[in-house]
Amino acid sequence: MTTRSVAGNARDRLLNAAAQLLDEAKGKPVSTRAVCDLAGVQAPTLYHHFGSKQGLFDAVVEYGFGQYIRGTNPRGGDPVDDLRHGWDDHVRYGLDNPSFYVLLYGRIAPGEPCAVTSVAEAKLLELLIEIARQGRLRVTPAVAAGQFVAANVGMTLHLIAQPEGRADLAVSRELRDNVIAGLIRPAPAVTSEASREVVENAQALADALDADAGRSGLSAGELLLMREWLDKLVAAT
Repeated sequence: MTTRSVAGNARDRLLNAAAQLLDEAKGKPVSTRAVCDLAGVQAPTLYHHFGSKQGLFDAVVEYGFGQYIRGTNPRGGDPVDDLRHGWDDHVRYGLDNPSFYVLLYGRIAPGEPCAVTSVAEAKLLELLIEIARQGRLRVTPAVAAGQFVAANVGMTLHLIAQPEGRADLAVSRELRDNVIAGLIRPAPAVTSEASREVVENAQALADALDADAGRSGLSAGELLLMREWLDKLVAAT
């Protein structure tokens, strides 16, 4: 069935036509004429509904990414596990929809956050805030979100660029685990009240060092060593 035969108004037919052609193009340019021909409309109709060809493509990408967002709700368990699943869902969406994904993350404008991806990034921030409440986040939630997104998007674009059938998801999982390990401390295995107190005190000291390292009187090397000791103490107690 061609897009022209799909029931719906002109706007819906244009969205369907653009989505079909973008998918078939595999990253190559798609012309306004091709979209209009497949949708069975004239160019003025496209401009009436979307303003421009880019406006149409933006609407297609926003719809496709919205479908991805609705399918990536937190599973309600460990927020760190939700982070892992979120990473994998993001990569899978990019590999399944490479043309949409490249359009989405390739149209970067300095100082202008993307409204389409902001919903997914807000969900990510919520997970990181919950991990911070547990005392496990090594940096602020905002910093962690920026680093996580940068690594996740970079890996997805890298895999999309590989020859067909050569995308190695094991590389993605390895980077995912390295990023999470760098941002999040292991969950402490607290077995007694005394152990819990040690963990809380160590965590409080670590947080104090993060908040005001300049007044600690320690050198950069000493701070790094102290932080390593505290992390080991929290992990081992």
